[in-house]
Amino acid sequence: MTIVIIGGGIGGLTAALSLRQAGFRDIRVFDRVAELRPLGVGINLLPHAVRELTELGLGDRVAELGTAPGTLAYFNRFGQPIWSEPRGLDAGYRWPQLSVYRGRLQLALLDAVRERLGADTVRPGHRLTAVGHGPHTDVAIFDTADGEVRVEAGLVIGADGIHSALRRQHHPDEGDPVWNGLTLWRGTATIPAYLDGRTMIMAGDGEQKFVAYPVGAPDATGHARVNFIAERRTGATGGVTADWNRAVDPAPVLDLFRDWRFGWLDVPAVIAAADEILEYPMVDRDPIDRWTHGHSTLLGDAAHPMYPNGSNGASQAILDARTLAYHLATAPTTAQALAAYEADRRPATTALVLSNRRQGPEQVMVLAHERAPEGFRDIHDVIPADELAEIATGYKRAAGFHPDALNTRPSLTPPDPAR
Repeated sequence: MTIVIIGGGIGGLTAALSLRQAGFRDIRVFDRVAELRPLGVGINLLPHAVRELTELGLGDRVAELGTAPGTLAYFNRFGQPIWSEPRGLDAGYRWPQLSVYRGRLQLALLDAVRERLGADTVRPGHRLTAVGHGPHTDVAIFDTADGEVRVEAGLVIGADGIHSALRRQHHPDEGDPVWNGLTLWRGTATIPAYLDGRTMIMAGDGEQKFVAYPVGAPDATGHARVNFIAERRTGATGGVTADWNRAVDPAPVLDLFRDWRFGWLDVPAVIAAADEILEYPMVDRDPIDRWTHGHSTLLGDAAHPMYPNGSNGASQAILDARTLAYHLATAPTTAQALAAYEADRRPATTALVLSNRRQGPEQVMVLAHERAPEGFRDIHDVIPADELAEIATGYKRAAGFHPDALNTRPSLTPPDPAR
């Protein structure tokens, strides 16, 4: 069976590797850009995603790209502690959480695809214009520099992001992604290591927030490379074009955070030390009630674009890819496999999209601000310990990475990949 994957991002490349591991051979990845280049800054791979990459034989390769945070800590905008918890191996998982550069991860996956599936597996310069649905196969139609290209396939996977052409074909009236009024500014900077050098911090509330985490270990001088996200509500909600790579002047961002000095972290200094600041809107899309049409389905941000609360977007795309490959390898027919894939993934990701709109695990910062806007002496005077723990635990369960469930869940590697 020929399988066409639209999109050479993290989800599409993981799907190609997972399908190859499951025994499929005729896999082709098409991307609209003329050359795949590393884009974006830091992301977090949660333990459930690291498990899947490890079972693909990529665990050591990915671990070398970044660092493993040991703690996640939440603070209010005055730097007062709200909640902290161990992460990854320190939290009892069998797999770490990893903080990596998105572009480096994408290139590592691309290298693995070319090694395992062949150098010509990924074909840039192909912009999907439509997918034709037939009784036994679908036809992916591309616009290229040399004219139209048509590829017949037993399965077409749309992993082409929040602006997915395949999704738009079946939801032509959906419009642009919906902005919630928050603007994010991302960057990386080399700064003196803060706290224990292995902590991911989130500070602020529902109106303004600062997130930082190391993407490398401290050097001999005690400095570490960190990824940061500065966030502020700046306008009314509505439609907006999502652009993750627009560089902006750091001065206005610095001004917004000029008073955020916590003793253990000087936020304005972090922003000022950035190589560049990339601006983008906080956008997602409403969940849809169907991903599969004919012999085609959606994956990753094409299926369920979500706010980055909870650090879950890339991890959920990896889970999609692994789940889809598992069902394709084990179900009697492609149609049954696609139905099982949707049954597993669509309700779970719909719940996550909606949870992230409610701030996901970052609700603790919102509650702290609502109940004590001027700060507090002890967070437990404001939010009981049981309530804090339930917010954190509930999100892990919903996102599929509660340690007890993840450590004992059966593998998504097919038991007999020979096909």
